[in-house]
Amino acid sequence: MDHTYLIVVGIDGSPAAQRALAWAVTEVDRRREPTSVQAITSWQWEPADEPESVAVRPLDPRDAAERVLTHAIAVARAVSPDVAIAGEVLEGDPAATLIRASAGADMLVLGSHGHSEAFHAVLGSVADACVRGATCPVVVIPAHSGAAFHPNLPAVAPA
Repeated sequence: MDHTYLIVVGIDGSPAAQRALAWAVTEVDRRREPTSVQAITSWQWEPADEPESVAVRPLDPRDAAERVLTHAIAVARAVSPDVAIAGEVLEGDPAATLIRASAGADMLVLGSHGHSEAFHAVLGSVADACVRGATCPVVVIPAHSGAAFHPNLPAVAPA
């Protein structure tokens, strides 16, 4: 069999995203076929709206995204060192970036932030957009659950 099952995971630095990555690692442990995980973090930079201001970035958003991704992967690798986890930082809208990145994947895994229906109706949601736009199955891991998905990973307290 030449196919490696690919699980793409959206990482945004939240406890929910870390739980999604833990779930993906656990899913790899359960599969009897070659499986890899690709953790994706996206970033955007929008200059200030004030025309007289000089667009200055006090923190480089790409560097911040890289740190978030590196930390999430390190936590997951500490729990399951044998699972292949690749990381990628991409510029762009988070939902659009994840939909594109998951186009050739077998599964997209996201953490839910547990916002109310009113929040989703007014502001939208990365998870909602991915569920509607992805061409592969999408798994949304609940943000508020007391159980860890991996026996060696402690439950992450909600933010």
